[in-house]
Amino acid sequence: MTDLEHYLQTYFDFDQTELVKVSSFFKPEILKKGDYYLRTGKLCNKLSFIKSGLLRVYVDLEDREVTQWICTQGYFVTDLSSLVFANPSRWNIQALTDTAVYTIEKQDYDRLGDYVPKWPVTEKLFIAHCFTTLEDRVFSFLSMTAEQRYNLLFESHRDIFTQVPLQYIASMLGMTPETISRIRRKQLN
Repeated sequence: MTDLEHYLQTYFDFDQTELVKVSSFFKPEILKKGDYYLRTGKLCNKLSFIKSGLLRVYVDLEDREVTQWICTQGYFVTDLSSLVFANPSRWNIQALTDTAVYTIEKQDYDRLGDYVPKWPVTEKLFIAHCFTTLEDRVFSFLSMTAEQRYNLLFESHRDIFTQVPLQYIASMLGMTPETISRIRRKQLN
């Protein structure tokens, strides 16, 4: 069973036949460090599962870059608004390391219901999961201190702290690199 099949099985409750059918639509792809998965303004016509590596989701503003998220192994990546509604992408998505993904193209994604009868329910759960993840993130920004947000990310994604430049992590947490350095120094004392 591939990493993708394992994730699909534990999260989506597919039977073996459905699992094999859905996973057959995902094709392996390699992104080299620095390659773009997606650029701002382009249409996103794919959804990918990260087998290994790191992708940074960010936007260029006039005066700075803002990192929205660092995508890690075991997660899906796309610009959902672009994939579902055909809006131009808001985000750049770039490989921070050599990254292996399994990718399904939009035309195949849109046909999954033809092959898996319970796909509409499964897709609803998938999008609900994405939405609750976003709600949790918004809640953390509204209710937690910078140090609490740092600790939450550190506990749940410890590996990125050794692989991702500090300024990207700081931006993702809504703080300056100086603030994140101060938090780290405080925790070492």
